Amino acid sequence: MLRWRLSLGLVFIASIVVLSALEFWLPAYGYAPAGIILLPFSLLVALAGADEFAGLVAQGGHSVRRVLVLGGTLAVVGAQFVPAWLAWQGRVDPLGTWGWPAMAFAATVLAGFGIEIRNYEKPGGVIARLGLSVFGVAYVALLWSFVIALRGTGHASARDAAWGMTAMLSLPIVVKLGDIGAYTVGRLIGRHKMAPVLSPGKTLEGAAGGLLLACAGSYVSLAVLGRLLSGESLGWWPRGWLIYGIAVGAAGMIGDLAESLLKRDVGAKDSSRWMPGFGGVLDLIDSVLFAAPVAWLLWKLGVVGP
Repeated sequence: MLRWRLSLGLVFIASIVVLSALEFWLPAYGYAPAGIILLPFSLLVALAGADEFAGLVAQGGHSVRRVLVLGGTLAVVGAQFVPAWLAWQGRVDPLGTWGWPAMAFAATVLAGFGIEIRNYEKPGGVIARLGLSVFGVAYVALLWSFVIALRGTGHASARDAAWGMTAMLSLPIVVKLGDIGAYTVGRLIGRHKMAPVLSPGKTLEGAAGGLLLACAGSYVSLAVLGRLLSGESLGWWPRGWLIYGIAVGAAGMIGDLAESLLKRDVGAKDSSRWMPGFGGVLDLIDSVLFAAPVAWLLWKLGVVGP
């Protein structure tokens, strides 16, 4: 199991490096809009996560419209490509960056009502089924869309595009280093349980270690990665790196607990079993889902960045 986990982990890392390189260089030289590599990959991840959510709901004995969850996820995540394409074409975006996914989500809600109206037979179950289906789209697709939005923080110039790439890559760096720090410190010196019933293995000492390493990831992302991609130095003390590390790292921990809550409620250990040693897609992205909106907000408000 350990050998499999290490091998799969190396494949993940190598894939991310290759995809990130293509995502950076193709738009940088004007060959494609920002997100040309990221979007198809993001769609696959989001659809897999949405399918796992539908499976968890069914495992808990609840009814869900899988076609609505998957269709809504495809629409919301895919809609993020429209503003990137318009920006690449130099055209004015009539809806703005978040207008397109917002309309896609609204269409999902309307479609959900349409499906239930068309298939209505007797009272009972409609509200729960519709609510769970729409929640699945919001939880997976809407939150995941912030990852793509981070990539699109700048389209006006090569400099902006480079910092958009930095913003996107900083998210998994901060979150995953936070996960590593929490796991390592928790195993070594963890004594005080953070959520003893929900997640007995998580400790306050581990959380502190996770935040510490998340801050280190934040510093490296802004001071080193940003300079490598943009050629612009933010100095040895980049603005807001400590706030970014703490806020994004903490959000990632909450996201991990949030998915644990869903799994505990239906009695599942993993969101799926197709990746032995890792669980399912939701188990890999749960922390990123909660951290992405926080990261996007801090970049948009100028708390971090050039």
